[in-house]
Amino acid sequence: MRIGELARRTGVSERSLRYYEKQGLLAAERTPGGHRDYAEDAVDRVIRVQELFAAGLCSSKIVRLLPCMRDADGGPSTIATPHLVAELSAERDRINRMIGDLVRSREVLEEVIDAASAPV
Repeated sequence: MRIGELARRTGVSERSLRYYEKQGLLAAERTPGGHRDYAEDAVDRVIRVQELFAAGLCSSKIVRLLPCMRDADGGPSTIATPHLVAELSAERDRINRMIGDLVRSREVLEEVIDAASAPV
């Protein structure tokens, strides 16, 4: 599929897809005319990359992580190194801290809303 179709199917801009390719996050074959031609599994790859970016991982970490994620058949990949597992555990802990901070912020906001909404 061409880059425009991949962009439509994933909701990711063509510019971002080119960036993913430059960073090694996504691969495309080239047509004889030089156009990018993506395989069908590129849709899942782009969605996975988006999820990892949303989790706060940087592109260099995602490049190292992608080959270690579950294979298309659902079986685990066996090439994750202990160092990568430690890095990912630290990322998970960071995300959990952020979730805790957000929950506390929401609780404070709810208290302010309740106080402001109380009849005088």
